[in-house]
Amino acid sequence: MKDLGLSSIGEKKIYWAEREMPVLRMIMERFSKEKPFKNIRIGACLHITKETAVLVKTLREGGAEVYLCASNPLSTQDEVAAALVKDGFNVFGWRGMDQKEYYECIGHVLASRPNITIDDGADLVTSIHKIKYNIPSREITYVKNIISGLREELLENVIGGSEETTTGVYRLRSLSREGKLLYPVIAVNDALSKSLFDNPIGTGQSALDGIIRATNTLIAGKEVVIVGFGRVGSGIAYRARGLGARVTIVEVDPINALKAVMDGFNVESMSTASKHGDIFITATGNINVIRREHFNLMKDGVLLANAGHFDVEISKKDLEELSIRVERVTDCITTYVLKNGRRINLLADGRLVNLACAEGHPSAVMDMSFSLQALSAEYIVRNRGKLPKEVINVPREIDLAVASLKLKSMGVELEELTDEQKKYLESWHLGT
Repeated sequence: MKDLGLSSIGEKKIYWAEREMPVLRMIMERFSKEKPFKNIRIGACLHITKETAVLVKTLREGGAEVYLCASNPLSTQDEVAAALVKDGFNVFGWRGMDQKEYYECIGHVLASRPNITIDDGADLVTSIHKIKYNIPSREITYVKNIISGLREELLENVIGGSEETTTGVYRLRSLSREGKLLYPVIAVNDALSKSLFDNPIGTGQSALDGIIRATNTLIAGKEVVIVGFGRVGSGIAYRARGLGARVTIVEVDPINALKAVMDGFNVESMSTASKHGDIFITATGNINVIRREHFNLMKDGVLLANAGHFDVEISKKDLEELSIRVERVTDCITTYVLKNGRRINLLADGRLVNLACAEGHPSAVMDMSFSLQALSAEYIVRNRGKLPKEVINVPREIDLAVASLKLKSMGVELEELTDEQKKYLESWHLGT
């Protein structure tokens, strides 16, 4: 944690977020009475933001002992980390960590020997698995230096976990396909009350917010190229168009590309789009989707931003090799001057632009995602020893409960089926 003196600012921000998260507040109130996490340690690797603070407070109200580390070197809000430490939480993370510091913080969380893991990107859970399967890597060396003699005890008390984001679910499903996943993990990311709102709406707004805060650029009239038209990329595309941009989509999936075309977007290959784009935003979860041959085609002064979890989508290695000079303009802007004289501006070092250059998703959206996390953790405790060692879906009743509570908090009234309508839907006898 960087500076305890920032705690008073963090406390105000956490209070502000809490007012915007009514569903999580309702869950917190119930947890405080029922204590579902009594004698449970939860290890969380999440973006340390004001919204995450409300989640860990909710878990503690439920009786949990919580250990929290950052899930990205640039996403920690230092004032929030300070406020949580002052409030008695075990927090490991600050903005601007290097790789060694980042994985040492993961090591501190693992050293607590958690019963439940909550991850955003799966760095926490894959660290456990790499240690168990003795897979050597520099980052795991950093983790091992912290946990020392606890290597063989890491899995003794783990009963389950959950994963917040698309990239993390990809990694965990890969482990599961190989038959190597060592405990059940709930894919919170795939719940409808998360993926239909957090992914397109939350990222759609916050990614553009990060770009605007970092550059003060005018979106209207710009050629914006979105690489990837999944739930995240599509959300960014719709909102960029709403701000007056001319939007081009780059896709490898024919279904996503067809949907983009029929939604009125221009769809091109990366090589074609590279020639005319002003702003490029990656949202694929894949590696090197913008690389050397694309940089060579770009106009002078373009902006590059990434909305995926890891900083691998824009090839920084290629950028560096093509450049004759690198200029650090601000904390969020690095300008690469190419051999052809053109300037390419990379935002947030290619990391999550919405968290590194802004504050991440609005609290009202994270209300649903983190309510799912809290209820999934409770589900794991209540079903201890009964869940398969697989990536499993959020139970539908939890998904529907979060959506219903959110609607209730918004003052929205639902229609109810009549007995006649229920009978009609359950019967196969009636026809034309």
